[in-house]
Amino acid sequence: MDHHQRPPAGSFPRSDHSDRFDHCPWLFETEAPKEQRAAQRERQRSLGGDSEVGERCYVAGSAAVFPDLLRLGDDSYIAAHAYVTGTLTTGADCTLNPFTVARGTISLGTGVRIGAHTSLLGFNHSMAPDRPIHRQPQSSQGITIGDDVWIGSHVVVVDGVTIGDHCVIGAGAVVTKDVPAWTVAAGNPARRIRDRRETGGREQAEGRAREGGVAAGRGTGGLVGGDVLARFADTARAQAADILASRWNGDHYTDRPGATPTVRAHCDAVEIADLLLSSVPEQLDRARHIERLVSLQDRETGLVPELGEQPPPLDSDGFIGEGPALYHVLSVGYALDLLGASFPQPIRGVSDMTADQLVARLDDLPWRDNAWGAGAWIDSWSTAAHWNLRHPVSTGLTPGTLEALFGWLLTRADPWTGMWGSPSTTTGRLQVVNGYYRLTRGSFAQFGVPVPHPERVVDAVLDHARDTRYFGAGRENACNVLDVAHPLWLCTRQLSGGGGSDDSYRSAEIRRWAEPRLAAVLTRWQDGRGFGFGPGTAGPGPEPGLQGTEMWLAIVWLLADLLGRSELLGYRPRGVHRPEPAGGA
Repeated sequence: MDHHQRPPAGSFPRSDHSDRFDHCPWLFETEAPKEQRAAQRERQRSLGGDSEVGERCYVAGSAAVFPDLLRLGDDSYIAAHAYVTGTLTTGADCTLNPFTVARGTISLGTGVRIGAHTSLLGFNHSMAPDRPIHRQPQSSQGITIGDDVWIGSHVVVVDGVTIGDHCVIGAGAVVTKDVPAWTVAAGNPARRIRDRRETGGREQAEGRAREGGVAAGRGTGGLVGGDVLARFADTARAQAADILASRWNGDHYTDRPGATPTVRAHCDAVEIADLLLSSVPEQLDRARHIERLVSLQDRETGLVPELGEQPPPLDSDGFIGEGPALYHVLSVGYALDLLGASFPQPIRGVSDMTADQLVARLDDLPWRDNAWGAGAWIDSWSTAAHWNLRHPVSTGLTPGTLEALFGWLLTRADPWTGMWGSPSTTTGRLQVVNGYYRLTRGSFAQFGVPVPHPERVVDAVLDHARDTRYFGAGRENACNVLDVAHPLWLCTRQLSGGGGSDDSYRSAEIRRWAEPRLAAVLTRWQDGRGFGFGPGTAGPGPEPGLQGTEMWLAIVWLLADLLGRSELLGYRPRGVHRPEPAGGA
């Protein structure tokens, strides 16, 4: 390794091969003639500042390389017309392609590829109004790029950014924030597209779509091609930050502009940011988000009331029967989980409940006339049990209660439908199917326990999905579609052994139901606003809001996965609507 400290030379010999090797430096080691190798050695000796150049390196003669400190690792090159100043250190096998700019303090790991016309700007200056820009002081936090990173052409990386190992940054991106390891990112500002480790990846999935395989619709006509899904996901990511900002009133999140702030709106904002941006909403830093949410928990009961309200009164068994606090067990718990935190207090009505009290409560739930309410109660109780079992201090649960829950459910499931509750002459299976989703989400799905009678569940759900009162044109809302999509997804995975299958039970009918729903959902995205919950007065209504956006994004993933195309979206729900069992219980 040559180690030099000398001023830059005014000129150095160049041969007829110079232009070719400057633009294609990877050819130098195998093709350069003797005189060109001598010229390159002189070029490296002529570099200014404190410079060390490793073995088999190339520094283009046309590159403007004026470093204070340069450490170029073995088998690395700086190509034509690159502009390098300040401090640049690289590992082995790093490349700065033509017209790259690397200024300020830049550190590259091993095996880093920097595309042509990309700028790594490891310095900045202030812009205070008290003096002209050219008199502002400069600062430099530096840019750090890990191992095995590919940065495309025409990318800008600004000062203070760290890009983790194994990342890929798409062409034209503007990287303003740290990028976690294994992230594929693109856009202005750069947003997460997917995890590079995801099986197959968008390119392979799109290839399957073009070849008429799984991603082409499995014989359904392929209403939603891979390019449509990818464009939707890219649009949602590009607009997510602005949508979240528009729901921040300066102190709290609201579901829609002008609406009353709610606990759920804050949690939906956290879920959307995690799903689309792999980050926290920008209005608060991570620590402040956690502080806000944990401060809402009542120390005595462990429940979270609505903003500005007192904790709800407890029932005789120490828990609650209805109200916002019941759902906050899910929404706040999972928002904290996404933020890397948890409830500071156990949920005492669940930790103190005995198995006999739980069975009595299950017997008393309104299975005949409000199966959805019964399922929602079990969802909240089971999720509270999940959080309590993960609590670092709490004893978790009274012995035998979780076994009592699953024992009661397994012995009470209707063997003809696999569900709990009774259909209604006025609403059909709506209460039963919607209650099934809530019940199984918190119990069987969350704890990774197989559901009973999965074939009969598929039969009942598909029968319900033909009810035009809920699934006719212009009548679908997020709850009703989610409460069909998730049971079909859950049972399909169970029947096929966990991976989904083209020939699993009634799979063709499931795809025929999912395909047009997915096509319709994607058209409902409103630029800069997101998704509305659905028509009519159910839920928050048709106006785009955080609840509708969070729910429909999860539904899009479920529908796409039923069709074998979810990898094209580049996201996977990790919160309330996560497909996998929750870990740590």
